[in-house]
Amino acid sequence: MRPGRTWAGSHTFGAERLARPRSVAEVQDLLATTERVRALGSRHSFTDIADTAGTLVSLDDLPREVLVDETARTVSVSAGTTYGQLAATLEEKGWALGAMASLPHIAVAGAVSTGTHGSGDGSRTLSAAVATLDVVGPDGTLRTLRRGEPDFAGSVVGLGALGVVTRLELDVEPSYLVSQTAYTGLTWTTLEEHFDDVTALGHSVSVFTSFDERELRQLWVKARADAPPVEAVIGTLPATRTLHMLDGAPEDAVTPQGGVPGPWLDRLPHFRTDVTPSRGAELQSEYLVPRDRALEALAGLRRTADAFRDLLQVCEIRTVAADDLWLSGAYGRDTVGLHFTWDLAIDEVREALAPMEEVLLPLGGRPHWGKVFRAGAAELAPLYPRFADFRTLRDRVDPDRRFGNGFLERTLGD
Repeated sequence: MRPGRTWAGSHTFGAERLARPRSVAEVQDLLATTERVRALGSRHSFTDIADTAGTLVSLDDLPREVLVDETARTVSVSAGTTYGQLAATLEEKGWALGAMASLPHIAVAGAVSTGTHGSGDGSRTLSAAVATLDVVGPDGTLRTLRRGEPDFAGSVVGLGALGVVTRLELDVEPSYLVSQTAYTGLTWTTLEEHFDDVTALGHSVSVFTSFDERELRQLWVKARADAPPVEAVIGTLPATRTLHMLDGAPEDAVTPQGGVPGPWLDRLPHFRTDVTPSRGAELQSEYLVPRDRALEALAGLRRTADAFRDLLQVCEIRTVAADDLWLSGAYGRDTVGLHFTWDLAIDEVREALAPMEEVLLPLGGRPHWGKVFRAGAAELAPLYPRFADFRTLRDRVDPDRRFGNGFLERTLGD
């Protein structure tokens, strides 16, 4: 079987074949006898990060059993399960995740391996919820890594460079209700003067802009029903209808707004599970900057917006709490994510990213590993205090580069 393309059509896989093992034992046998391998999740990446010159291993056919340990407050889940599938099962059992990304369509292992996140001053990356992970190494050996063990913090956001993840345990909590309200009227001046107040409005807060207006496009606040109410920011008004963050996109694709409480899984993501998220035909980039440099980063982007505005569909501003995972965008610091949805024009977008990275990288902006960026190993290494430690870990775990590919050669430097 040929592996096809990424979900947005931004990359065509060049792998020789696509394997679909139905058990962990089959994954082990495959890795023990195959020279070059990469794991393939839900294809919600935009580059060649998951590609290989050898065999792509789809995790879709692994058993999808979801097991909740109520005492440990964890859930065990197969790596190829999507967050939407996991969330539905958890809700049936009375449990919940503390955070979700804007798209519930993404596979758990792929999202974790690239440091994907949701939003909220107190919400860490999805990767930070991992308590254990099972990884099949280059010789077919299955290892279980547990939080607190020496290799764990370097292995969770592993970029697929250390093996094929087959199962994870994630932290869970009792189910809860969330309300989602969209606001208009937020100005740049208000955001700059009250940034901390804006991001503290709810459990998850998103600000949307196109960098071409005095007012920002929209403000979305997702508030837990058990949290004390917070007054809206000065000058904003609740929307009188459901809003989509993209001009002309169908409003019925987004999760319910209007401030009506509902189950967490129907409010924390931006998009419904049963629809195509966003527009589909697009590119995405994201840079995660230290929270204390966020306003400086936004000011720099506003100054250089002429270089990228015509390609931009929308930029989303979100906050992420610090974690201790070596290659996480939030490693060691509270972080603000600046997420860009672009037209599907790869050459033009890559050209436009050059002046943006001149602004963001010196401020500590770390590119999202699963999205489009220009920086190579020389530019990335200073952004991650444990970058050299990860390279050493990789040398030990996969010295023959069975899991290597062009993406890792560019970004890790070997």
